[in-house]
Amino acid sequence: MLLEKTTRMNFLFDFYQALLTEKQRSYMELYYLNDLSLGEIAEQYGVSRQAVYDNIRRTEAMLEEYEEKLQLFGKFRGRRDAIDSLSETVRSGEAAPDDIISRLEELKQYD
Repeated sequence: MLLEKTTRMNFLFDFYQALLTEKQRSYMELYYLNDLSLGEIAEQYGVSRQAVYDNIRRTEAMLEEYEEKLQLFGKFRGRRDAIDSLSETVRSGEAAPDDIISRLEELKQYD
């Protein structure tokens, strides 16, 4: 569960980091990408551990809100799954043209 959350936050951060403040980006990078503890981040910035925790939680909520509205990560996952499915269909060697066209049509929905 924790690994899933970390992976999700890393993806959301990749998609929406340009919408965050410099401090939010920095805290998220240090916490999620560099695996620093709240205490280590707090020490680096001269703030309390609670301040870092609150900032990270607010930023996580913002990232989830951006995803709810913009769906960039969801579309990315859908495209990736559709491409994997198409690749498997073609790789199997039994792909009928209609199957390939169907998979390509599935990809179009993510544009």
